[in-house]
Amino acid sequence: MIPVPARLSAWDLAGVGLAGLRARRGRAVLSALGVALGIASMIAILGISTVSSAGLQEQLARVGTNVLTVAPGHSILGGKASLPLESVARVSHVPGVVGATAIAYVNGATARRTNLIDSAVTNGVGVAAARLDLLATLKGTVRSGTFLNAATARYPAVVLGTYAADRFGIDRPGRQIFVAGRWMTVIGILNPLPLAPDIDAAALVGWPYAEKELGFDGHPTIVYERSTDDRVTTIAKVLAATVNPEHPDQVQVSRPSDALTAELAARAAFNGLFLGLGAVALLVGGIGIANVMVISVLERRQEIGLRRSLGATRGQIRLQFVVEAVVLSLCGGVAGTIVGLAASLLFAFAQGWPLALPAQVITLGVTAAVLVGIVSGLYPARRAAALTPTEALATG
Repeated sequence: MIPVPARLSAWDLAGVGLAGLRARRGRAVLSALGVALGIASMIAILGISTVSSAGLQEQLARVGTNVLTVAPGHSILGGKASLPLESVARVSHVPGVVGATAIAYVNGATARRTNLIDSAVTNGVGVAAARLDLLATLKGTVRSGTFLNAATARYPAVVLGTYAADRFGIDRPGRQIFVAGRWMTVIGILNPLPLAPDIDAAALVGWPYAEKELGFDGHPTIVYERSTDDRVTTIAKVLAATVNPEHPDQVQVSRPSDALTAELAARAAFNGLFLGLGAVALLVGGIGIANVMVISVLERRQEIGLRRSLGATRGQIRLQFVVEAVVLSLCGGVAGTIVGLAASLLFAFAQGWPLALPAQVITLGVTAAVLVGIVSGLYPARRAAALTPTEALATG
């Protein structure tokens, strides 16, 4: 009677598979590093994409997609047209409009940190007259201080957009800046306005003060309109003719939220490219593991021959090397998943965005690592199992 070869238990199989890795730790670490880099890049890309998409969607939900802007186009002679004085009032009377406001840049006026800067230097911050309902219409908030009100709008008070404040190095109200040849007091600093990025880089003064002291003619530069969600498209079609019935072709109507939507689409396109690069890195890591396993088979021919002589079957030899490749790849995959998730969390924390990391990301990393290990270990395992005891011992 020929004895039936003993079956390896899962515990024994794991011990045999790990023996080669423990004996060659440096090589194992370097081989797992390739898989770790591939998995980490893919997890980080998916995680950062998910976080950034959640952040943009949160912004869209907060500010809404029902805001339209009206700006002057070009006149018949090719010059810059202007919006009528009654633009805001006309927009307010359109059915479905729930809010309308405007800003107007004051020609030739700039804001500077100090009066020591030569007036010939043209890189000052633009000055814009603002209506009091600006933040209510755009759903904006004040980072520090307060916004213009009926009293401060008539005096030399200024509110800075977030980028303008950073440019001046001002982080709190009470400081003074030089605006259009006179000192004005900063009473507030705004948080970023996703639907009105021009305001972020502007210095806002009161509409009455600009008309009285800065030579402002009252024509708005940009009109912001907020409507009900179901009326946005309809209002967009009639807004130009409503603002300027005589020359609707000289009015430009746009939807600021389209820029955020386009950014979401652009991120998705770039994510596909980066995922492809991560897949290439993962493929390179898999090839590295396969190469290491082939070398391991060549170096351990005596071990293979001895185990075959003691009764190990081809299937057991084959399974041993597959397990070794899977464990090697899995270690790299786990390390890469941890690094990728850490990068995603740090990005979310730095941006102040919600930590939206789906569980599928972790599952993807571990599954990809196991599949890479199996595919990488199949050829070396088949090569090891194909050796006969005498062949393996004779060439050792």
